[in-house]
Amino acid sequence: MYFILDLPSETEDMDKINKTFVSEFLLLGLSGYPKIEIIYFVLILVMYLVILIGNGVLIIACIFDSRLHTPMYFFLGNLSLLDICYTSSSVPSTLVSLISKKRNISFSGCAVQMFFGFAMGSTECLLLGMMAFDRYVAICNPLRYPIIMSKVAYVLMASVSWLSGGINSVVQTSLAMQLPFCGNNIINHFTCEILAVLKLACADISLNIITMLVSNMAFLVLPLLVIFFSYMFILYSILRMNSATGRRKAFSTCSAHLTVVIIFYGTIFFMYAKPKSQGLPGEDKLQTSDKLISLFYGVVTPMLNPIIYSLRNKDVKTAVKYLLNQKPIQ
Repeated sequence: MYFILDLPSETEDMDKINKTFVSEFLLLGLSGYPKIEIIYFVLILVMYLVILIGNGVLIIACIFDSRLHTPMYFFLGNLSLLDICYTSSSVPSTLVSLISKKRNISFSGCAVQMFFGFAMGSTECLLLGMMAFDRYVAICNPLRYPIIMSKVAYVLMASVSWLSGGINSVVQTSLAMQLPFCGNNIINHFTCEILAVLKLACADISLNIITMLVSNMAFLVLPLLVIFFSYMFILYSILRMNSATGRRKAFSTCSAHLTVVIIFYGTIFFMYAKPKSQGLPGEDKLQTSDKLISLFYGVVTPMLNPIIYSLRNKDVKTAVKYLLNQKPIQ
């Protein structure tokens, strides 16, 4: 009699355990719009090739041209490497899903994709803040620039950015992927974006929300404050310059970085700061727009970075032309 009473509870527990285990996820992407998937495949493929070529050329130029062995171009090379890593973690799988309709991704593959996406995004925020500080020292304290921004200093700054971004991503990814997913494995996104995955969890995610708020303060707000105050001091110093040529040169050295910052932060805040609509008419269209904005952030921004820096920087253009004109040794 006791055996008969205990058996259902054991079966119930087993069913509960089975329901919380998900071996793979299904990425919807643009599955609701099959006619435009091929268009997006071509667009994303072209942009990805531009990302690889453009950022690759920038990295090679920063390494092999001695004129670019300065803190600003060291950070720029790191930014280019970061963009290649970030897009390579998600774009190839997106291309495969668009052309082959293979939309499933393994649990471990989703975790890896989430880790790289979060790590690269966090690192880029810190790098942009470091680059703003570098421009502040160069324009506001030019005589002390070689001392403040020594090789040890800027290599350490970049290393801290990469290490901090990686640690932050390990924490966020491990907290997200240890949650139970009660049979629902459909991610309404192109990639394993952390907010889209958290929506599938059938447990309390308050700890995830708290850690993400702390992460946003450290990796979004603080670098943005550094950028803001750096450019306030830069603007003040530029306006005090007597030479129009000096003002123009100072503006030109900052314009590329400021353009990248506006695009990067503008897209992030549009994605995450705007209120979410749940269960409202037209929600599907809103979710589609969110996915397309995420695509813009994930592909278009890394593609624009080398273009912006190449067009607005004479040193980079000169270095690239020099490398392209090099003849192979016979």
